Amino acid sequence: MTERKPPGVNFESWIDKQIREAEERGDFASLPGKGKPLPEGPDPTYDEMWWVKQKMAREGLSYLSPTLALRKEAEDTLAAAADAPSEHSAGASVTELNEKIRTALRTPPPGPPLGLTPYDVDEVARDWRARHSA
Repeated sequence: MTERKPPGVNFESWIDKQIREAEERGDFASLPGKGKPLPEGPDPTYDEMWWVKQKMAREGLSYLSPTLALRKEAEDTLAAAADAPSEHSAGASVTELNEKIRTALRTPPPGPPLGLTPYDVDEVARDWRARHSA
């Protein structure tokens, strides 16, 4: 803990003296991050959730709004359906996805617009047959 600033001493010289004495004592020698560059990106002091974002980045986590998560799921499901082991499993995964899309269209979740409509299961099956017949 620092001592109170003595009267008559200007703040700059009082602070400089405290920093110099702390350096002489070695108080700054073993600080975490010593010798490393400052992290890039926006100043975390302007974002009240900066610590949550840093924790999620360290843990390898991410968060998408429900509509963006459904768009990502649709993209992944279509890619998985193309490589599915059978036509039936490709159709079943797209049918399940279509039900989620219909639910989201009936009761829009928060976030950006969904921008999806249910996929044609027969078209997905035709594409699967075309890919796997060769």
